[in-house]
Amino acid sequence: MEKQWYTISVYSENNVGLLNRISGIFLKRHINIESLNVSKSEIEGISKFTIVVFMTEDSTRKIVGQIEKQIEVIRAFYHVDDETIYQESALFKIASDLLFDERQIQNIIKESNSQIVTVARDFFVLAKTGRRHEVDEMHDALEPYGIMQFVRSGRIAVSKARMPITEILEEFQNQ
Repeated sequence: MEKQWYTISVYSENNVGLLNRISGIFLKRHINIESLNVSKSEIEGISKFTIVVFMTEDSTRKIVGQIEKQIEVIRAFYHVDDETIYQESALFKIASDLLFDERQIQNIIKESNSQIVTVARDFFVLAKTGRRHEVDEMHDALEPYGIMQFVRSGRIAVSKARMPITEILEEFQNQ
């Protein structure tokens, strides 16, 4: 089987230690988590883990099965990139003098559809939201000018297809 990118969505109760146990499932199999985001979901009291991995579908299916065995996990799904709408966010801290002295910096900001978040005497901060390759392209364009600090979020994603999670969660809450 061929490896590809998968986005695993895990809906769970918000309990202490679950993140550790889920990451342990990947650790035992020597699988690297490329991206991880945890947030509240569309259902009150339910958290959503968004995990990005590069592996085979068979391995992904097995991992999802292991994750679903955790007591607090209500349901887990996996999707390939074409089945999701996803974004990442990044912040770039750059020396302030470059904003005014390097015309190319202004071009990078405009062409990348990024935003200036703040400008201080010594630095300015750019925010970029987009797909991973878009953030990578902006990083590569800014790197020759010197990036003082850089941080990116994990992937956030929604599926293109209708997900039955709302009905599943309603059944779960009515038990």
